Amino acid sequence: MNRFTLFNARYLATLALISTLAPLTLAAQKTVKVEGLIKGRSGENMIVQTTDNPNLVVELTDGTDVGQVQGMFKARNKKMSMAALIPGLAVKVEGYYHDTRLIARQVRFKGNDLQQAEAIQAGTHEVKQQAQQNAAELEKHNAELQAQNQALQEHQAAIEANQAKIAANKAAVDAAIARFGQLDDYYIMDEVTVLFGNGKTKVDPQYNPQLLALADKAKGVDGYMIEVTGYASTTGSAATNQRLSEDRAQNVTNILLQQAKIPLTRMLAPGAMGESNQVASDKTAEGQAENRRVVVRVLQNKAIAGPTS
Repeated sequence: MNRFTLFNARYLATLALISTLAPLTLAAQKTVKVEGLIKGRSGENMIVQTTDNPNLVVELTDGTDVGQVQGMFKARNKKMSMAALIPGLAVKVEGYYHDTRLIARQVRFKGNDLQQAEAIQAGTHEVKQQAQQNAAELEKHNAELQAQNQALQEHQAAIEANQAKIAANKAAVDAAIARFGQLDDYYIMDEVTVLFGNGKTKVDPQYNPQLLALADKAKGVDGYMIEVTGYASTTGSAATNQRLSEDRAQNVTNILLQQAKIPLTRMLAPGAMGESNQVASDKTAEGQAENRRVVVRVLQNKAIAGPTS
């Protein structure tokens, strides 16, 4: 057998091997489409609840195409950051399976679903805290009633008012839990509050060391996520205050991304709460100053991290 004949034989054998392996490779990466609700995020991984799998692990990559569908017929897509993929968001995922994980080529969601998920994400912690506070107040009043039976009639109206308030807050918490399951059940590992001047959105340099220290601590937490929520006082119009809270949250987020080098996959979309959730009275200058704030939290999702010891 001469060299030319031997070369042709090897070439044909190689082509035959490629033609045999190519269908296997394509089969291994067969496109899969699923729909569901994001239950949790841990870096590049997110847990999606579908009708077939309550805990489907979806892996995001640098090549994952994330977009918001737009238009009357949902035919257009707006390019979005992976930070928009927050717990409670309904998504459509297209990709392929690798072992038990779904590698996402494309993720799509609706704009109104994102707005609803952001509002619940930013407000659920405050709702829970208020419910706990109201429960403590009710317990205190019950203790007073047991010790002062003669004052029962005077305290009855206050008790009924507190019970109504607790019932309303419990309904709000139950509604959030019904949407998320245990999705918003986070361990809060650290927290920093940044205050702003009236009408100001620029972060005072005095807070930079606190934000950098929080970022360093976060990097030591397994599966950490960082939540940034902006607020405003009631001074001025509601529309202006909504914009101020959004700009404040974004400026703090930029420091965490650019100076603290927090990966974008570890950041939840910044929340803008406007005039809601006032922590102090806006009737005084001191109270207004406390309400012009951005709260930064390091979170560890219990659905991923598991219970603490």
